Amino acid sequence: MSALPRLLLAAPMSGSGKTTITAGLIAALTARGLIVAPFKCGPDYIDPGYHALAAGRACFNLDAWLTPPDQIAGVLARRSAGADIAIIEGVMGLFDGYSGSDDTGSSAHIARLTATPVVMVLDARAMARTAAAIVAGLRDFDTQTTIVGVILNRVGSSRHARMVQDAIEGSVGIPVLGFLQRDETLTLPERHLGLIPVAEPGRWQAWLREVRARIEATVDLERVVALARTAPSLDDRAVTLPLFARNERDSEPVIAVARDEAFSFLYEENLDLLRASGARIAFFSPLRDTTFPEGTASLYLCGGFPELYAEALSANRVLLRAIRAAVDAGMPVYAECGGLMYLTDAIIDAEGRAFPMVGALGGRSVMTPRLTLGYRTVRAESDTWLWQRGETLRGHEFHYSAWNDRPEHLPRLYTCLPDAMRPAAFSEGAALNNTLASYIHIHFLACPQAAQRFVAAAAAWQKGALL
Repeated sequence: MSALPRLLLAAPMSGSGKTTITAGLIAALTARGLIVAPFKCGPDYIDPGYHALAAGRACFNLDAWLTPPDQIAGVLARRSAGADIAIIEGVMGLFDGYSGSDDTGSSAHIARLTATPVVMVLDARAMARTAAAIVAGLRDFDTQTTIVGVILNRVGSSRHARMVQDAIEGSVGIPVLGFLQRDETLTLPERHLGLIPVAEPGRWQAWLREVRARIEATVDLERVVALARTAPSLDDRAVTLPLFARNERDSEPVIAVARDEAFSFLYEENLDLLRASGARIAFFSPLRDTTFPEGTASLYLCGGFPELYAEALSANRVLLRAIRAAVDAGMPVYAECGGLMYLTDAIIDAEGRAFPMVGALGGRSVMTPRLTLGYRTVRAESDTWLWQRGETLRGHEFHYSAWNDRPEHLPRLYTCLPDAMRPAAFSEGAALNNTLASYIHIHFLACPQAAQRFVAAAAAWQKGALL
């Protein structure tokens, strides 16, 4: 058991301003000299970037559907090592999870698994006393979820904030810790997959300084810290990463990971599990680099927004040819979502412009107005260097593109099993030589054997032994 002051910031619904207030709160506490460990509930890749920027350290995901629930407290404890306080941003509404029948994977589920007190972020525009009814309903819906405070967002004035505060504290008895006044300059810009990642150039530092200043002026930070300290000691029995038996080899195989503005959707836990299995991780930029990192024995092409940088990616012909040659030669290549798009013949952007890509998989990645979103349970269709046929995995997909004109001769990588959202099974992804590509993002913490196999394949390639 370990003592860890902590709070989880949740909301009644998406769009309430959780990310803004969480990032501002992290920045304000960091400015006071506290070491803040940031976390994000759910599978999101973008929001954690804002929290990492505010905290000056990596933000990690807590997802009780993608990863085993009994590991969540361990992830929180491990990733909070050396921190004075942990701040967790929730996902969607407080009780919104995988389905409507229960709250698995929700903010409330994470709060219960980690015994973390909850602070509600309430968008209070156009309401006064009704705010008290909302808070009371959330508190009483599940008495195992402990709501200890409220922060109001988008209030019209300090007088409006006081009116809502009086209603909540007088009728419900839960303290209002402060507020942010409605101001469009605090609204983060969005596009088709949500907020714009901080990996892209922008005004993030200036925005963060402004949000921090507003939080410092109108939120009782002393009380926030005091409430975080009411959290019970954390059960951290699963605090360590899985330990792997390493094969004897002369050197660590290098896994080259795409990372730049176009490719930034990647779980840090996946990289740590690869390191724990004996790999050396080296980053490269498909936008700027013309060669792989020295000694590269495998490629990890993660997700992101390649469609927004399609022209620059296409112009880097030297690297495109190098990746095509690696695929043709049988180097182990693992591509998820944006990585899959990059490996097709071309990306067709929203205006219909075609930009040639690697061309290893064939077909075209075409931007569409339709969002494909959701958790997926998938079954591996064949034995590969990463999966064994019949293995069942959990993943998540989130994209506005479609793989058109997919060559029919390519073997399918997965079967996506039926669920409440998609009642019929469907095939997904592709395997070509030793390249595995799919729209599904897999969290390795739920299948640590994947990290072992990934590194073993890289080591075999390094020795010329991978078939």
